[in-house]
Amino acid sequence: MGLSIGLCYELKEDFLRAGFAPEDVLEFDSEDTVAGLQDALIGLGHTVERIGRGGELARRLVGGERWDLVFNICEGVWGRSREAQVPALCELFDQPYTFGDPLTCAVTLDKGVAKRLVRDHGYPTARFAVVGSPEEADAVDLPVPLFLKPLAEGSSKGVSQHSLVRSRGELAAACLNMLRQCRQAVLVETFLPGREVTVGIVGHGATARVVGVMEVSFTAKAEAAAYTAVNKEEYLERITYHLLGDEPLAEQARELALAVYDILGCRDAARVDLRCDSGGNLHFLEVNPLPGINHVRSDLPIMARLAGVSYGNLIGAIVDSARERYGL
Repeated sequence: MGLSIGLCYELKEDFLRAGFAPEDVLEFDSEDTVAGLQDALIGLGHTVERIGRGGELARRLVGGERWDLVFNICEGVWGRSREAQVPALCELFDQPYTFGDPLTCAVTLDKGVAKRLVRDHGYPTARFAVVGSPEEADAVDLPVPLFLKPLAEGSSKGVSQHSLVRSRGELAAACLNMLRQCRQAVLVETFLPGREVTVGIVGHGATARVVGVMEVSFTAKAEAAAYTAVNKEEYLERITYHLLGDEPLAEQARELALAVYDILGCRDAARVDLRCDSGGNLHFLEVNPLPGINHVRSDLPIMARLAGVSYGNLIGAIVDSARERYGL
């Protein structure tokens, strides 16, 4: 039986018209993404109502409106816990919703907190420090080369060819530049020079299963140090994707990703990013409990497509997982 589904999202065009810079809306959704998701849900037999951003959801919940399920792809606008805002609203008003709960969405957005939790459970992640000032950068005791990224961003926002720091003399200036540009603390990690894979997972608890293990490889036109924002934007020229089969790295990736998914409380779907050190050993990078859902260009739909899973079936699996959790 079809559900009434409210669709929560942030439309890039709305924020650009409000004066936001293009780099500020990298995590937000295009009309193409929202329309593709809406069409897939309707194709599965559900009725769909567009809600929009979290503030509009709050207004409508206060007014007494409810849906069988809110399909949430809101990233939030401000703050380290912004991805937790819509889940918290839904829980406050007893409104069923997809994906991670407020705690999961908060701890996974803060890359340092997520890495500590994974490390404390005995799983590998690169050594790191969190830097809030150039003075703290001077105190970092990690071997070079190092890799820098904003502490609480997604979609590779703030990650560029300048994120790779090859000497200690460059570190303070690089941190200062990122602190000013991104207006938040910086995660400084020991650089992992090996292969990069991303693992797509759907389901919850014991039902969680891997959709695919996809290697992200760089062409001659790419910024080769990492899966940067530019590489993602121009992926057709800069990136090649392929699924790993039965090779040992794929099985290691599946095991590590499923463990991380469980440790961090992900549900319905998520994408776990991993990278190898110089010895070929996989390490946890980060997890996205609200994975990109564009039917053409987002990593989770790409790997599903490579695995022979249609976009409609992928979205159906996400809804079915949420539906099962709530007994809908």
